[in-house]
Amino acid sequence: MARVAFDKWARSYDRSRLNELVFFPTIRLCQEEIYRWQATRGERPFRMLDVGCGTGRLVTLLAGQPGAERLIGLDYSPVMLARASERVERMGLTERVHLVHGDAERLPFADASFDVVTCCHSFHHYPHQAAAVASFRRVLRPGGMLILVDGFRDNVVGWVIFDVVVTGIEKNVYHVPWSELAGMIRGAGFARLTQRKVNVLAPLLVNVAMV
Repeated sequence: MARVAFDKWARSYDRSRLNELVFFPTIRLCQEEIYRWQATRGERPFRMLDVGCGTGRLVTLLAGQPGAERLIGLDYSPVMLARASERVERMGLTERVHLVHGDAERLPFADASFDVVTCCHSFHHYPHQAAAVASFRRVLRPGGMLILVDGFRDNVVGWVIFDVVVTGIEKNVYHVPWSELAGMIRGAGFARLTQRKVNVLAPLLVNVAMV
């Protein structure tokens, strides 16, 4: 059902009001985290996977970042991927950005294939979330980083927005509480995890985990 919904949403996704409120701030967060991480490793080349890439905005923006050697966007919606492909071609990034149809729980990549995995605002749709986190960990190299961003539902504002409104509209979704998600990430074998809440009107939970 989520795939059908996202196929329909793909046509208007880039014009959504959520861009200013949620998506653009998240892209900036990911860029900042990667800048900081790169500074600690001497800006060596890195490979990144964006799970639930949507129309490809994050991977195409990061293509201009120093060290971005190979960027792959994965999504379960063929229509989203078609829109992402249009963006990649329009920006002349077909040599550096690649798009893959796939399932977050069964990533079609070898172990230790990436230095960075990002997953932004799609995690609440995954039916087996712990399996997805384990899949993220499997494809990361030693020293690699996971950036997982989703709605923060552990205060009154977040509970109303995500557990009441979003769940009422989208159905069959689950925004994982702060502590439960920490348990999933640590249980998957990540060595270090930091979590923080950002935004007031649309609170987000930012999880940064290191291998």
